[in-house]
Amino acid sequence: MENVDSVKAKAIRTGSRPRRRSSLWSQALQQLLKNKLAVSGLAVVMLVAIVCFAGPLFSPYTDNKINMALMNKPPSMQHWLGTDKLGRDVLTRVMQAGRISLTVGLASMVLSVFLGTLLGAVAGYYRGIVDQVIMRVADLLLTIPGLPLLFICGALLSDWKVPTDYRMYIVMLMLSLVNWPGLARMIRGQMLSLREREFMQAAVVLGLRDRRKLFYHLIPNLIPLIIVMATLNIGGAILSESVLSFFGLGVMPPTPTWGNMIDAANNMIDFQEHPWLWIPPGVSIFATVIAINVFGDGLRDVLDPKMKR
Repeated sequence: MENVDSVKAKAIRTGSRPRRRSSLWSQALQQLLKNKLAVSGLAVVMLVAIVCFAGPLFSPYTDNKINMALMNKPPSMQHWLGTDKLGRDVLTRVMQAGRISLTVGLASMVLSVFLGTLLGAVAGYYRGIVDQVIMRVADLLLTIPGLPLLFICGALLSDWKVPTDYRMYIVMLMLSLVNWPGLARMIRGQMLSLREREFMQAAVVLGLRDRRKLFYHLIPNLIPLIIVMATLNIGGAILSESVLSFFGLGVMPPTPTWGNMIDAANNMIDFQEHPWLWIPPGVSIFATVIAINVFGDGLRDVLDPKMKR
C-alpha cells in the first residue's frame, strides 16, 4: 500500500489534490438531508416559527382591541380566520399565541437540558455520595407523574394570585424542573461509560483538572445525545404548556397561548357553531408537536450511535 507521502507526491505530479475526508458532522448532515420525513418536519417547524414571529408585524389587528360589533364573525377577506367572542382577529391571536408557546417550549428545554446535563455529568463523574444524592432526587421526581405535578403547581400559582405577566416565566421553570431528571439519568449512564475510555485515562495521567475533563473532554462527547433529547423535549414542553393553559393553570388571558385559546371555546355552542375559534390553535399545536417529534426522530437516527446499522 502507498504511504501518505507517496500519495501526496503523486497528487503533486498529476496536478490533483488529495481528497479530504468529511467530518462526522458533515456526514450526519448529509444523512439527515436524505431523510425526507425529517427534513419535512424541520421545514414545518421553521414555517410555523417564521409565521408566528414575523406574521404579527404585518397585521393591522395587533392591538387586540375589543369590538363587540365584530363578535364571533366567520372567516372573511378582512379576518381570514374570523373573530372571537370579543371581536378580536383570530389569525393575529394564533400567531401571537405561537410566539408564547414556542418561547415557553424553547426556554424550558434550554433550562431542563442545562440542569440535566450538568447534574447528570457531575453524578456520573464523581459518583459516590454526589451520585446518590442527585439520582435519588431524580428518582423521586420520576416517580411522580409530571402532569399532575404541573397541575398542583399551577393551582398554587392561581391560589397565590401570581400576576399574569410573571406566570409565563414560572411555567418555563416548572416545565424544566419536571423534565430534567430523565435527561440527567441518560447523561449519567453515558458519563460512566466515557470516563473509562482511553482518552480519559490519558487526561488523568496528564493531571488535568476536573473542570477541564468535564467541559473539554466528556461533555463535548455527549453533544449528539444532548441535541436529540433537547429537540424531542421541545414538543413535550409545548404540549404540556398547552394543557396547563387549557385548564386555566398556565399562562392566563389576555396573554394568548394556543392552550387558553382552545379553553376560551370549550362550550358546545362554540364547538358546533364557531369552529374557527378552536380549530386553528388545535391544528397549530398538532402540526408543531408532530413536526418537532418527526425531526427529532430523524436526528436520533443520525446522531445516536445505538441506532446505527
